[in-house]
Amino acid sequence: MDYINNYIEENKERFLDELFGLIKIPSISSLSEHKGDMYKAAEYWKKTLLEAGADKAEIFETEGNPVTYGEKIIDPSLPTVMVYSHMDVMPVDPLDLWTTPPFEPEIRDGKIWARGADDDKGQGMMHAKAFELMVKTNTLPCNVKFMIEGEEEIGSPNLGKWCEQNKEMLKSDVILVSDTSMIAPDIPSITTGLRGLAYWQVEVTGPNKDLHSGLFGGTVANPINVLCNMINQMVDENGKVTIPGFYDDVLEVSSEERELLAKAPFNEEEYKKAIDVEELAGEKGYSPSERTGIRPSFDVCGIWGGYTGEGAKTVLPSKAFAKVSSRLVPNQDHEKIAQLFKEHFESIAPKPVKVEVTSLHGGQGYVCPIGIPAYQAAEKAYTDVFGKRPVPVRSGGSIPIISTFEEVLGVKSVLMGFGLESDAIHSPNENYPLEQFFNGIKTIPLFYKYFAEMNK
Repeated sequence: MDYINNYIEENKERFLDELFGLIKIPSISSLSEHKGDMYKAAEYWKKTLLEAGADKAEIFETEGNPVTYGEKIIDPSLPTVMVYSHMDVMPVDPLDLWTTPPFEPEIRDGKIWARGADDDKGQGMMHAKAFELMVKTNTLPCNVKFMIEGEEEIGSPNLGKWCEQNKEMLKSDVILVSDTSMIAPDIPSITTGLRGLAYWQVEVTGPNKDLHSGLFGGTVANPINVLCNMINQMVDENGKVTIPGFYDDVLEVSSEERELLAKAPFNEEEYKKAIDVEELAGEKGYSPSERTGIRPSFDVCGIWGGYTGEGAKTVLPSKAFAKVSSRLVPNQDHEKIAQLFKEHFESIAPKPVKVEVTSLHGGQGYVCPIGIPAYQAAEKAYTDVFGKRPVPVRSGGSIPIISTFEEVLGVKSVLMGFGLESDAIHSPNENYPLEQFFNGIKTIPLFYKYFAEMNK
């Protein structure tokens, strides 16, 4: 590993400068005013891949945001690794909770602080720099392709179609993804399962205009009150989702597998302390790790209506809104769940209001078998760098496009994440430890080495 460590040491400041240049682009895919920034990010990735050693790199249009594709084919007879990452990031609200501006990266306490520091600009840049390292040291053992999309944070609505249109170009033997996390800096882990996702917006309408709460309160139904009551009915006192048919396709995990999953270290007291809560909640009969790994869930992601400005305004609002989501487990179809929720939620609406449910996006769950060569190559690479065998874990998160890759391209993905729970992805003060960033660059070339050896 000396050549790896030496190259990183000689170029580490430049690596960070190039990452910071990418982070400074506010590529928020969910906000239309940042459409131009999506193209700036795509161009930045094109330049990064070409300078790292790609034979070619180009930007492809989709019906939404662009995709940057690059490749280096050293020998068509050798295995091909496809690297997937995303250039878009989440919105930064609430802005006043950030210690430093979200798109002005800063190193503090051994961490990079900025939106996208981890998810997924920091983790994506690890692959670009690991690729550069292998090219410049003449140690690249197989072909490499890069697919960097601009819509992951909004559910990748156009990437599946783009993959269908470019199947030949995207042929590979495995897809390598770093958009997940490890258990702890000293406890490496590889994500073997992802939950699926269904996401909706709900609109509840009462009177045809906002009303005076004194003159009409108590005789006209308040849409916010109704919405809160309806949402409260979605999960029962045992933490189970009440939508009829919701659990019909859930595969119950065997007691043997639950015992294996329980071997992943978990300290409930430290977990509660880290997020400053006194008690955990969720479906009865399952551990906290099982609730986020092998069981589905239902959550309100945002709710609004009426007057929310400074001071008081005595108003009975005409409308109330909520954004809600459900994390799904493998074998639950997100389109079926989306329809079940819509039918159920609209059916329980009381007569004084009208309810409309709009499905925004979704995706299927995913499982990676630990017996395939790509997983075993990743396992060996982590072991070399971290000094211990990684633990296989099932993540509570969702990357909807991963299941689409398997369906459309017929290729398994290996999820080699290096983020940590403390990185605050999607939240104010997102961060990424420098140690994790550089350990990722150390680990990735070893994956290529072992994967190529296993496929000779």
